Amino acid sequence: MMPIPSPSRIVLLATYLAARSDIESLTTLATHHSKVLRQDLLLRILLTCLPETLPPSHYVSLVQSIESATFDADQPKEVDWSSVDDLTDDEAARKVRKLRLLPLASENTPRDASDDPVSLFLIHRAHRVDQEAGLLAQLPDLIVPFLDHAPCIRTWMVSTLLPLLRRDHEYYPHHPSAQTLADFDRMSDQAAVDLLLSQTGSGQENLPHVGRDLRGLVGPWLYNDARWRRGDENENPEEHDLPPNRTICPGWEHVLEWITLRASKSWEVAVKAIDQWDGPGDVDLGGYASMWLEDEEQEYLEQRYARAALASAYLIPEASIEALTGVNNIVTKIMALLDQDPCPTLQVASSLLPPFADIDGEQLLCAKNATYMRNDLLAESNPLTRPSGTSTQLLHILTLSAFILTKGGVPCTVRKAGELAFLQDEREQKAEATKFIHSLSNNGPKSDDKYWIRARNELLWLRDWGAEEAQDTCDIRAKGILGQLKKKFLETECLKAFLSNTRYSLARSIYEDAPEKPLDGEVLRDTIVSAAMNAYDNASNPHRGRGGLLKCDDIIHAFPKTLGETHTASRRIEALLRATHALSEYRLILKKGEPFTPVVLRVHADPISIVGKVLEQNPKSYTRIQDFLEIGANMVEAGLLATGKSKQSESAAEIAWQRSIVGKRITAMCVDAALTEDDFETAYSYVVNRLAADSHRPLAKPDNDFTPKGAAAKSSSGTITDDYSWKAALQAGKYRRTAQTVKPTHIGTASGNLDIRHLEQRMECLATALRVAPPATLQEILNVFRKCEEELNAAVKAEEAQESAWDDRGDLQVMPGAFSSTVPAGVTRSTKASSTRHVEDAPMSLFDLSRASMARAQRNLTALSSLQRSENARSDEARGEADYDSSQPRTRKRDQLRDAAVGTLASGVGWLIGAQPVDRGGERS
Repeated sequence: MMPIPSPSRIVLLATYLAARSDIESLTTLATHHSKVLRQDLLLRILLTCLPETLPPSHYVSLVQSIESATFDADQPKEVDWSSVDDLTDDEAARKVRKLRLLPLASENTPRDASDDPVSLFLIHRAHRVDQEAGLLAQLPDLIVPFLDHAPCIRTWMVSTLLPLLRRDHEYYPHHPSAQTLADFDRMSDQAAVDLLLSQTGSGQENLPHVGRDLRGLVGPWLYNDARWRRGDENENPEEHDLPPNRTICPGWEHVLEWITLRASKSWEVAVKAIDQWDGPGDVDLGGYASMWLEDEEQEYLEQRYARAALASAYLIPEASIEALTGVNNIVTKIMALLDQDPCPTLQVASSLLPPFADIDGEQLLCAKNATYMRNDLLAESNPLTRPSGTSTQLLHILTLSAFILTKGGVPCTVRKAGELAFLQDEREQKAEATKFIHSLSNNGPKSDDKYWIRARNELLWLRDWGAEEAQDTCDIRAKGILGQLKKKFLETECLKAFLSNTRYSLARSIYEDAPEKPLDGEVLRDTIVSAAMNAYDNASNPHRGRGGLLKCDDIIHAFPKTLGETHTASRRIEALLRATHALSEYRLILKKGEPFTPVVLRVHADPISIVGKVLEQNPKSYTRIQDFLEIGANMVEAGLLATGKSKQSESAAEIAWQRSIVGKRITAMCVDAALTEDDFETAYSYVVNRLAADSHRPLAKPDNDFTPKGAAAKSSSGTITDDYSWKAALQAGKYRRTAQTVKPTHIGTASGNLDIRHLEQRMECLATALRVAPPATLQEILNVFRKCEEELNAAVKAEEAQESAWDDRGDLQVMPGAFSSTVPAGVTRSTKASSTRHVEDAPMSLFDLSRASMARAQRNLTALSSLQRSENARSDEARGEADYDSSQPRTRKRDQLRDAAVGTLASGVGWLIGAQPVDRGGERS
């Protein structure tokens, strides 16, 4: 039997066996020498020498024996002392003194475990296994058998080991953290929360697991009394606006801040977190522990969680149906947490349109609360995120308002809806309402009356949130997101949307046939006219039976009680439609590559000029002058030529004056078009039959200062100064025949010589120009008239010479049985006919024309003092006129021209009266 070894040799052998992982021999040694290998010494030997890679299952039984201080005395195995046999006791003692055994306590040791060697060993051993070997997954085999050893072991296992183990090895094994267990244990609350939730919701594939992470990572991590600050332990209670003596959990506050931050950056994560996680009571401790919170602590966590959920709803930045549905899910979850009646889904609520009721009388709808949607959302002083019936109801109503706008095509967040409701900015509200109505009008179905009825109800509900219907009065103050807008404005916009989408019967049933009409008659009429003109302006086809013009026609006939056919606005629109439709029959391009659209006619600075474009682009269209005159008349009746205040009220005299001007201008355009196409006969016909005839019916200009667009300049006397007729007549008078000139189809009683006939027609056109031209332009016309007269004289003389030569050739021609060509003495040829023809066809000089003008002025304009020169002049002119008339057996063409011209000359060229006339009495006799 060997002697009893020294304590030094026992300790050295224990370290040797531990280093070789010979747990069985070490157990036997500890059993036989328990007085030397005390509990703390043996645990330090295990902590220092036992390899970290050794699975805990191999040495847990030894630790349990050390814990209970009871070893199995019947150990059959003999201990091998050969490793220390060669050492003397002194050598063994020196080696023992050189051992550097690790202390059981470490810097990460919990405070409540400082007096328990086993607890210190387990925690320190776990840290070393993770740090040296990275075998974090094996640590539960080491810790779980000792959960009941001390509360600190269970707490450390649940709050430290379990969250990091799940994070790195169960939930996200492909994205492990770089932190060791010791590092995690030393982390601040903020850093620990960020680490545990670093992969939560990082991708679409992880969204279904957000609630799992909060339940399985955050919940266990909070299972630690060290996370709490109670009473006077609160160092910075003002950080979260909490009472100084209230128990708080800074770690929980960091979790709530993480949720609200996700709401502002990745709203889906926040919505999933609240939807999948029921808050502080929803914790997965892995079966290692159970909840231990006091009622006060539980209430605190739930209240803060509810506040964070409401804050997240205001922070969601995306305006989409999905995001707003998520917000409503948050509201539903918080209502359930607060034991309130659940709110309906947004689809159901948008059909019910529930009224908003301030349950607790908190008066949350005020401008000062708008800032709480952006700042201090988690502060206790924030009334919007305070968990109460009013705050949740308000959030639901704001979400529903945003949902209605977003569904209608105007994206809106909860915060935007809140700003509209709190600030009550009329400009912002009007902009949102206008966009909403226009979106409905552009994207809504054209044949679903139920849709439009629902849209109108939603729009009116957004104004007062159903308060008017709830209290059955119209005198209440509207408080919805459109509360600053007048109901009349919203009804007007609704009516425009109905008409824009051809819902005529529905609009008539609501706004015209209903017993209680939403709009008064004048507003309804103005809206109808505005909608009709909007349809006209948006039309692309000028045909009345298609597109926008058809819609315009339908609108003005859809409300017979409000806008009858005899109403001024109705007649104007009807005339506008007729004018536009008439232009659709012609090819018309005002700008290169841009076809004519109806709105161009309505906004054109000079709409009559469009007729000129038609004449230019459509050959031979000038022959349809009556159609163009009707187009001009319709333009006048439609008010296209009126400007300024005259658009509102036009007298019959003003309309007649406009028609006269427009008729002459269009006729002049047709004359120019005919001349451009070398159709002088048509131009001549328009001048003598239309312009000359109209000149006998001058119209007095209205007394007011009314000048239509494109009208001629007004004269100082107040009568119309027609700048179109005389110019057209002058252009016709200047026209010269060419080879391309269209030949006349019939001559009638006119000269058979086409040149003479053409010159006579030109002089007649010039005579018309003299009759209607202003005095300042007469000299120009007279110059042209004189040149034309000279050309006519030359042509007549040439014709006479040709006729005389022909007669002489006939007289001198030798024919069988003819008389002798020898003239007997004393016999002369008759020259009476020749002289008579000479006198008859001799052209009149300019002074002859003036002399006749003075005679005509004496008969018709006796009131003109300028003509009463002397009694002798009047008697001379009277005798000359009598002799002139008596000498003419028939009315000559030249006399017709003279009579046409002298009327104007009498009043327009008085300066000629003093000229000395040429006595042509002898010639007439």
